[in-house]
Amino acid sequence: MIIDCHGHYTTAPKELQAFRNAQIDGNDNPGPLNISDDQIAETIRNGQLKMQQDRGSDLTIFSPRAAGMGHHIGTAKTSEIWSTLCNDLIHRVVKLFPKNFIGVCQLPQSPGVAPANCIKELERCVKELGFVGCNLNPDPSGGKWIDPPMTDKKWWYPIYEKMVELDVPAMVHVSMSCNPNFHTTGAHYINGDTTAFMQFIMSDIFKDFPTLKFIIPHGGGAVPYHWGRYRGLAQDQKRAPFSELVLKNVFFDTCVYHQPGIDLLTKVIPIDNILFASEMIGAVRGIDPETGHHFDDTKRYVDKAPISAADKQKIFEANARKVYPRLTAQLAKQG
Repeated sequence: MIIDCHGHYTTAPKELQAFRNAQIDGNDNPGPLNISDDQIAETIRNGQLKMQQDRGSDLTIFSPRAAGMGHHIGTAKTSEIWSTLCNDLIHRVVKLFPKNFIGVCQLPQSPGVAPANCIKELERCVKELGFVGCNLNPDPSGGKWIDPPMTDKKWWYPIYEKMVELDVPAMVHVSMSCNPNFHTTGAHYINGDTTAFMQFIMSDIFKDFPTLKFIIPHGGGAVPYHWGRYRGLAQDQKRAPFSELVLKNVFFDTCVYHQPGIDLLTKVIPIDNILFASEMIGAVRGIDPETGHHFDDTKRYVDKAPISAADKQKIFEANARKVYPRLTAQLAKQG
């Protein structure tokens, strides 16, 4: 099985955005969302499912559109209503296509509100909807970085405790940028990935939570390219080697959209810490004129990477089952 650990519902029916536009205009709860199963099925069959079949993957770990989380919009109540709505829509996708998709939730984060406020929705999604993880935004302010770092015990530890209790990992994923200095997918996403890793290596978070797991998407941002810089910074601060400090807890996906990038990733990052992902249908949707293939057809890059068949199997499947402990059992339930 080939498991894509990073997919978003970017093709949702237009009624979802209409609901969100009403929220943006100041109406927190505009009323029921009228989207039929047929509408959902059409968007998936013509979008993500078609690409799964065309590109040769089997299962997508699926969550609401990352840029659409928009945690900086409105209040915590706004975010709660929006997150519940989006997560329920993911659950409907999974029920319609149980062999192809499995859920990961958006959390109702809000700037200035401690993430403990999200525990109720995380529990609902895992216990009632069968989700296997969550997306955790290190910067709900949308590029202004006003909340404490992810290593702040008072602010973040309650949500980590619940993640450990439920045995679910988090993908560290920012949402849209409202700071004109940071393009959402080209700068803010990569900033978020890189910033989270730097916070992790300067903390004792994984001493406090030995089984806590994070996936850093988009290939880890700048981290693999500057691996030596981060190892050196950690060493200067008398931190433990990365094998002890972070590599039992932090993992990287393959949302890197060219062959040299994937080759670098598989050379620098231990194979046991890499999960296959494409982010499709996501940030980059065009065809690379140098290859004639879509930029985000990342399976091609992994297939061509200079690593063994056994290592490719880890990237394509085994590592995802390890990092998402609920995955195998939930797939069995879904049939």
